[in-house]
Amino acid sequence: MGKTRSRSISDGDLKTRADRKFDKKVQFYETIRNAVAQKSITKEKKQRKRSRQKKLMAYDLSSLSDFLPEMKAPKESRPAEFKLNSKTRNNLVLKESNQLKTVINHPTFQSDPLGAIYQHLQSTQPAMDEKPKRKDRKTRKMKAKGKKSKALCGTQSMEI
Repeated sequence: MGKTRSRSISDGDLKTRADRKFDKKVQFYETIRNAVAQKSITKEKKQRKRSRQKKLMAYDLSSLSDFLPEMKAPKESRPAEFKLNSKTRNNLVLKESNQLKTVINHPTFQSDPLGAIYQHLQSTQPAMDEKPKRKDRKTRKMKAKGKKSKALCGTQSMEI
């Protein structure tokens, strides 16, 4: 007993319908795959953004400004000279090149370049006041205890 169909469909129609169904399934799976990939990419971006924001929050010191005293901003004495456009840059280059030529041609520099530079720095730089640093009480006490314990150990070893 064979099965009969109510409609007669040729083999060519079956293949095309099957091919169409298969193509639709392939398209569906591709769209699903693309959607999943897009979602994972956006998820990674969101995670990066969140971690970046957490790091920024760790460095946020705005809450400390409530406790710090108000300070006035230092006044700029010569704002016009600090503007560096092409004209001022060219003037600065000319001035510095002339200064370099005079330094190189100076007899003291020609005889002893490092000594001349050292002498120049000594005369132009402000002298640093080096005060002896006071040690903390704790470090002084710890050193004193260390010396006493070493001295005691030395005498004990001699007694034995």
